[in-house]
Amino acid sequence: MIARIQHSLENTDHGRWTDLLDRRNLLVPVVWTGVMLAIFQQFVGINVIFYYSSVLWQAVGFSTTDSLIVTVITSITNVVTTFVAILFIDRIGRKPLLLIGSVVMSLTLGSMSWVFAGAAVVNGAPQLVGMAAVVALLAANLFVFAFGFSWGPVMWVMLGEMFNNRIRAVALGLCAMVNWIANWFIARTFPPLLEASGPALAYGLYATAAAISFFLVLFFVRETSGKELEDMA
Repeated sequence: MIARIQHSLENTDHGRWTDLLDRRNLLVPVVWTGVMLAIFQQFVGINVIFYYSSVLWQAVGFSTTDSLIVTVITSITNVVTTFVAILFIDRIGRKPLLLIGSVVMSLTLGSMSWVFAGAAVVNGAPQLVGMAAVVALLAANLFVFAFGFSWGPVMWVMLGEMFNNRIRAVALGLCAMVNWIANWFIARTFPPLLEASGPALAYGLYATAAAISFFLVLFFVRETSGKELEDMA
């Protein structure tokens, strides 16, 4: 194994973009898996919570000032929960953390979609009262918590481990580019969705993406913990 690693590192052929291509599938299967992980990390709508969180918090009764404070707290929560992933990523494994995260995110986003579907509209904006406001508040924070210990950091760890040394650099570059494009797409489409149908439709779509991400990981993602880069196809 040491000899294989040494040979891999000394190999001057570091891979080209054409090495990612496959005649039948367009891209090499493992690259497709990485691209899908990069896309669905954004399609669960995590950055909508951060970019447009004031809309959510004002809907549950916070003032503009208080909603900004809560947004900061939510961002800190996301950072802190990353340490949960650090503690458990080797004990539990990368794939189980992603699966758990997908389930929790799907449930919490679905809950947010459900409560907003029944929200009263006041001055053109949804307003939640009573238990509905509590559910939305808890669901949003649980969603951020779930993302923070799973798809937030673990997706990047898996991308760093699932490609062999020959294609690793170009494959990571492609996945990073796709991730930013997906981020841009979600950020651009949320305001029109919000204006047309309110938050319920948007959160419902993100919940669906989270559910799809569960099956993506379950059927197409290989556990990378304890594997050598040279063993990854």
